[in-house]
Amino acid sequence: MDQQTISSFVMMGLIFAIMYFLLIRPQQKKMKEHKAMVEGLRRGDQVITQGGLIGKVVKVKDSNEVEVEIADGVKVRVVQSTIAQVTSKTEPAEG
Repeated sequence: MDQQTISSFVMMGLIFAIMYFLLIRPQQKKMKEHKAMVEGLRRGDQVITQGGLIGKVVKVKDSNEVEVEIADGVKVRVVQSTIAQVTSKTEPAEG
């Protein structure tokens, strides 16, 4: 191999390393944080969905669904992964 081939391999490796640290790694961290947030949902949490609905969690189901009350007496079923943000957490019940 000549000098030019080696330097092009080194440049490609550097470009991949930069792409990993600037794009891939932060995205993986964000996905991990979102998964932890969704798994930590409990009754009484105030949430915002990706569609922009704001409501209070009434029931967390095992089948990746959450029942959210968006107005008095109006409850909707929402897929857990579509919850974008938890605005206020409830304290766990003692005893």
